[in-house]
Amino acid sequence: MAANRHETGPAHALLGQARTPGEAVESLPGVLAGRRLLPNAGMPLDLNWVQDVRVNTSAVERRAQTEVARRTVKKEWQAGWLLRALTCMDLTTLAGDDTEERVRRLCAKGRRPLQHELVQCLGVEQLQIRVAAICVYHLFVETALHAVEGSGIRVAAVSAGFPAGLSPLAERVAEIRRSVEAGAHEIDIVITRAHVFGGRWQALYDEIAAFKQACGAAHMKVILATGDLLTLRNVARASLVAMMAGADFIKTSTGKESVNATLPVGVVMARAIREYGEQTGMAVGFKAAGGIRTARQSLDWLALMKEELGSSWMRAELFRFGASGLLGDIERQLEHYATGRYSAEYRHPIA
Repeated sequence: MAANRHETGPAHALLGQARTPGEAVESLPGVLAGRRLLPNAGMPLDLNWVQDVRVNTSAVERRAQTEVARRTVKKEWQAGWLLRALTCMDLTTLAGDDTEERVRRLCAKGRRPLQHELVQCLGVEQLQIRVAAICVYHLFVETALHAVEGSGIRVAAVSAGFPAGLSPLAERVAEIRRSVEAGAHEIDIVITRAHVFGGRWQALYDEIAAFKQACGAAHMKVILATGDLLTLRNVARASLVAMMAGADFIKTSTGKESVNATLPVGVVMARAIREYGEQTGMAVGFKAAGGIRTARQSLDWLALMKEELGSSWMRAELFRFGASGLLGDIERQLEHYATGRYSAEYRHPIA
């Protein structure tokens, strides 16, 4: 493969027709191998498909290492990819000491992730760069909704007993409904990992399907907590069951596990999405979350999406970063591109 395969255009061209602030996230369907896909509506559980899943762990790890090693995205192309990463970001605060004021500050940063002078220097004022969503606990959904009103930024709430997912099912379903009633556009739910360990695929399917029903019109992101699942085959099987049950996105991690988003896991989940799309004609999004803190990591993940799934999965409609510290490093890298100098971290506060 040519070393410059990822160099597809300058900063403003790479972003293409940027989403306007009021445009719905689901308005741009996925295209896979030239085939336009429909939003995922789920399907009956196919146990034969799930049981037939196999993963060559060493091959996946080599693929992930190769993906990083052959990267070259430089100069204006790198700036364009970093701007794209900003528009795919679920800016997140999920700390025990969260306050309404912290959430409002986070929302303000999400509405204007780059300093005005930097935006002018880059010449991208017309793109109206925003993050994709603000992700918070249920308690702060209404605060976030008021803070992002009119911006087109979505509000996501973590739910279903996040992060452990071990509270009674009825309580988890009720929690989802409360967040939807409060106005959340997206719900990030967490699965019961024990269903995966025990191979109880019907129980996992029924659980996620119940969550999907509770979500109603809100988009459901299914957190697999891949760091807890022990094997890549478990990750692949759980991904498949979640998509069959109606997941709009599958997501790597809560960010609370000891191991969070890794590129080998990303390869496995992306290929599960690709196989599901090829077999059903339906598109499922991917969210990488936990431990993604540097601009370079964001480039690696975007390139993985492009290689495995295509350009449709480089947009917020089908790809997200769950991040809190990532934005500051991207802003510093963009400032270096624009001015030739790295700025101090304190010049890019978030909350």
